[in-house]
Amino acid sequence: QVHLVESGGDLVQPGGSLRLSCLVSGFRLQDYAIGWFRQPPGKERDAVSCISWSGDRISYPESVKGRFSISRDNAKNTVYLEMNNLNPEDTAVYYCAKSRGRLCDRPRTRKTQFDFWGQGTQVTVSS
Repeated sequence: QVHLVESGGDLVQPGGSLRLSCLVSGFRLQDYAIGWFRQPPGKERDAVSCISWSGDRISYPESVKGRFSISRDNAKNTVYLEMNNLNPEDTAVYYCAKSRGRLCDRPRTRKTQFDFWGQGTQVTVSS
């Protein structure tokens, strides 16, 4: 049975950093791309970043490029999202999701490309 469990969300001050983790089970992590999405209060869930089976990475919104970094540790069945220089606009529930395939869509992706989701972890950026 496929499971994804996010952790690492917290309340952080503007300019701070967080590392989110996505622990997966029930499938071979090395065979699939994994994405991170976020859903701010009252808004749509949008893609943040994706990492392919081979480690190719892409960040989707311009606002996170250079600040967020996705990585994976197949031996630990875990995908990470390192977030730096956080600002209040980054406040959201963050979700990780398993792709249906090995590669990340470019230049954008769709939620329907992902078939299993975690329950989300809350990130709040506030002073």
